Amino acid sequence: MYTKHLKKVCFFLIAALGISTLAIASEEDDEMAAMQRQLNAEVMEKPFSVADEKKIDAFIQEAMKKDLKPAAKAPTFWKPGYTCASIYHRGWNHYRSCRYYRRYHGRYWY
Repeated sequence: MYTKHLKKVCFFLIAALGISTLAIASEEDDEMAAMQRQLNAEVMEKPFSVADEKKIDAFIQEAMKKDLKPAAKAPTFWKPGYTCASIYHRGWNHYRSCRYYRRYHGRYWY
């Protein structure tokens, strides 16, 4: 009889633990969704300036006329699979260097 009661208690404890785990996972999902919405809002708030793109294109044209070589070494934060758009938030100079390197060599940094 004691064993039967112990089995019931264990079952209810395991069930309660499972339910609480699901509740925690649900809260984490809600937090992640809220963080994603906030990140999306922050990204959309940042302006994208076409004038800057025109300046970069003019810089690249001028540098290619002068046969200036782009920086051969990638920035320390560069990772394989990145594109110039991946580092746009790092600053205009890094973005411009990336665009020029890609135009000059036809590929991204390694």
